[in-house]
Order: sequence, then structure tokens, then C-alpha cells
Amino acid sequence: MAIRKSNKLAQSAVLRQILKRCSSLGKKHGYDDDGLPVDVPKGHFAVYVGENRSRYIVPISFLTHPEFQCLLRQAEEEFGFVHDMGLTIPCEEVVFRSLTSSLR
Repeated sequence: MAIRKSNKLAQSAVLRQILKRCSSLGKKHGYDDDGLPVDVPKGHFAVYVGENRSRYIVPISFLTHPEFQCLLRQAEEEFGFVHDMGLTIPCEEVVFRSLTSSLR
């Protein structure tokens, strides 16, 4: 039982890091005083997907879905947590759209 709790805590820490990184991308044009993008509604975050790095706005609730967490682990393995452009998901747009439509 302790192993499961430890895994959940580690997973929770990773998710907090991702959210912190997504919400602190800097105070550039298009960002409010808190460093949050002005075009992203509260409770959502932006990700970049596919070869062309198309931008998608997704609800934070997706972070609890195992399928989306798998994409986040792939992103961490491929890119780490340092992103100049924001959180990049390493999959094709068609796959991403199919996955996110099933999560809604």
C-alpha cells in the first residue's frame, strides 16, 4: 500500500510542476500581470501538439486521466520540463484530437 501512495505523491508532484511551468511562461505580450496567457480561460492550459506545434487549450481536469498522463510522461521524456514555447506534446494532432475528444 505504501508503494501506491508513494507513486501517487510522485505523480502529483510532477503534475504540479507541469501546471507551475504552464502558468509561469513569462510576462510577454499576451500575458496578464500574473504571467498567465490572457486567451486561456481559468481552469485550462495551453499545449502545443504535432509537427507544426499547433496550440490547443485543454481543461485542467485532463490531468487526472491516465491517457493524458501518458502523453505528459512522453513529453517529459522527450523534452523535459524546459519549454520556451510552452508544454509540447509529442504526438500527431489527429491522435491528440481523438484522445481529447474521448476525455470530454
